Amino acid sequence: MKNTPKLLPILALIASTNAFATDGYFAHGYGVKSQGMGGVGIALPQDALAAAINPAGLGLVGNRIDVGATWFRPQRETEITGNAGGAAVNGTYDANDTENFIIPEFGYNRVITPEVTLGVSVYGNGGMNTDYEKAVPLLGKTPAGIDLIQLFIAPTATWKITPSNTIGVAVNLAYQRFEAKGLQNFDNTNYSKHPGKVTNNGHDSSYGAGVHIGWIGQVSDAVTLGATYQSKTYMSKFDKYKGLFAEGGDFDIPASYGVGIAVKATPALTVAADVQRIEYSDIDSVGNSINNLLLKNNQLGSNKGPGFAWRDVTAVKVGASYAFNESLTVRAGYNHSSQPIRKSETLFNILAPGVVQDHVTLGATYVLPNNSELSFSYMHAFEEKVRGNGSIPPGAPPAGFGGGEANLKMYQDSLGIAYGWQL
Repeated sequence: MKNTPKLLPILALIASTNAFATDGYFAHGYGVKSQGMGGVGIALPQDALAAAINPAGLGLVGNRIDVGATWFRPQRETEITGNAGGAAVNGTYDANDTENFIIPEFGYNRVITPEVTLGVSVYGNGGMNTDYEKAVPLLGKTPAGIDLIQLFIAPTATWKITPSNTIGVAVNLAYQRFEAKGLQNFDNTNYSKHPGKVTNNGHDSSYGAGVHIGWIGQVSDAVTLGATYQSKTYMSKFDKYKGLFAEGGDFDIPASYGVGIAVKATPALTVAADVQRIEYSDIDSVGNSINNLLLKNNQLGSNKGPGFAWRDVTAVKVGASYAFNESLTVRAGYNHSSQPIRKSETLFNILAPGVVQDHVTLGATYVLPNNSELSFSYMHAFEEKVRGNGSIPPGAPPAGFGGGEANLKMYQDSLGIAYGWQL
């Protein structure tokens, strides 16, 4: 295990690239099959990525390997209006200097006994990325942006405790990589507890672990239920950015939990639905308000330092799959998440404009002559805007930033492909 910290960054390049996710900064689904059904999977495991959604799912997919990749293209933009800085500040800022990302995935599962399976799912949890083409004067003097990736490697064990009930446990081994740039206006003693540890320090790494548990129960021949809980993943601190994130660079990954149902409506048609809750507000670097800095004199990097003021998110996912024949299955889905970003908190979220809420998805699987599978998925997240309301504090620094509003806009598309086979 002593080589694990060296290995995780390498795996991160293989298993996750910088991206912007969809239910806040979590992905709308894990595994190409799930992604084609709106992200459902708590009660409907379909491949060896199932442990990313519900660890119990690996107890129901058999011996198999799945490998895939998703092309992801977020489009994000900020508009500044009504600022005292006039034309030097007001205007539209394009955050798409980097806009195309590839996000790989991998899963392996092995049946040990009729009751026990062991497997591993490797996946990107999502992440944040903004890459502004030019400086945002409210933030700094050089092109602004952040780059966050989160990788999970989840060794998983499942037990069939009765013929119709399966439980699973995964140990989430996590790696994060982060960079911030263009935030020079905050890199001073007025705003940060640790000047010099705020911006333009290159990439920094963080490691941690958590636990993910789940249950799937076959209620009847047609109905399956599932439930899952993922603990907070406790991460080491970003030392290079201890003057930016609260608690001296702390950026834990929030806990989440959910329930799901899958119904085999006909021999060919399966419909499923999940409800997931993500506790973003419990992570100080994500949930604390910028008012902690401006009104309460808690500097960036302090124990109560400001963050993005994200609210907890509830995601509702529905999907359907239809088997036309033994070779072709098609999928469709819809995903709606609540809005994490308050209208009054758009200033700091220029860096993290994760405002999309509504997603539609399509997918398909084709069984090849050798009984392996080729799967596809498509997702479109509709354009969403959050218009600031009292979002830029009036007055001159350090008490304010000239007033006006920061308006955020985003939409995104993704296209996934995966290859899987039974062992």
